[in-house]
Amino acid sequence: QVQLVESGGGLVQAGGSLRLSCAASGRTFSSYAMGWFRQAPGKEREFVAAITWSGGSTDYADFVKGRFTISRDNAKNTVYLQMNSLKPEDTAVYYCAASNLPVAVTQYEYAYWGQGTQVTVSS
Repeated sequence: QVQLVESGGGLVQAGGSLRLSCAASGRTFSSYAMGWFRQAPGKEREFVAAITWSGGSTDYADFVKGRFTISRDNAKNTVYLQMNSLKPEDTAVYYCAASNLPVAVTQYEYAYWGQGTQVTVSS
């Protein structure tokens, strides 16, 4: 079992940056693949980025490639999402999630979820 707590959301102007953090409880954080998802009002939750347990491999949704970077620090039980060149369409609640699988890109592959953090990008 792992518990996840996101932080770092907020209001930012278009073109700005934010770094989201997700702190995990438990001593087995390094055994989980981690992911970030987002959900905008009236829309389905969608995949943003994922990282393997070791951090050796990452995957991104096409709409964030070149702008967002996922990373993790297993010593700190934390996964990050650096978001640059933010656009109004990035406005959403961002969730981090943990998977028992080596790699996971769909929400159905993730067993544990945080409560989410709001990101609002103004134009």
